[in-house]
Amino acid sequence: MDLGIAGKVALVTASSKGLGRASAEALATDGAKVVICARGGDALRDAEKSIISLGAEVLAIEADVTDPAQPARLVAATVERFGGLDILVANAGGPRPARASEVSDDDIESAVNANLLTSVRLVREAVPHMRAAGWGRICLITSSSIKQPIPTLSLSNTARTGLWAWAKTAAADLVDDGITLNTVCPGLHNTDRVKSLGGSGNLRLGDPADFGKVVAFLCSQAAAFVSGTAVLVDGAATAGLF
Repeated sequence: MDLGIAGKVALVTASSKGLGRASAEALATDGAKVVICARGGDALRDAEKSIISLGAEVLAIEADVTDPAQPARLVAATVERFGGLDILVANAGGPRPARASEVSDDDIESAVNANLLTSVRLVREAVPHMRAAGWGRICLITSSSIKQPIPTLSLSNTARTGLWAWAKTAAADLVDDGITLNTVCPGLHNTDRVKSLGGSGNLRLGDPADFGKVVAFLCSQAAAFVSGTAVLVDGAATAGLF
């Protein structure tokens, strides 16, 4: 299936490994020019080489996307290099495990900054370029916890659910500009994050590459009428109906 994104410019944050990298690679496979970022190190360089091997143009930037100054810098660098910005995939690492009764104000503020405000800042910077082009695709990588809270991940549950409420509102604001905005909600995948939380027991883990393909579809021309949705990618693990 031709996704209609060949030549489009995509910014994917926190994309040196895991679900962010898989999303960047899926977009590159379908012909997008890709900007990736992470805090640096061998993982970022490895991701850059992988995308180059797919035949795509790539710009790798060292940046901590949770720094409030970085979203504007990343979008500006993307536009300077490629002349525009068509696709944004906003991703950031999750906060530490914690029970709801044990978290401090600082813990909550840090989680909200990383997993809510970071995406809001990125969207705010990206939208003017998409509006100017009359076309845009935004995917926010969140968690299945926006549908069903995960025990001991109270910080993630809180921040990501807040982001979903904001995204649902923002999608309606943007649809008449030709811009779609969706959240993509992973369950357990074979990533370093899941391993750091103690694995999955006997549960089946998703393949990050498959997750990336879901993101690529939501960023495609074919998904022009899909907006304001929260797409679960969790192998039927979430029990809720809504």
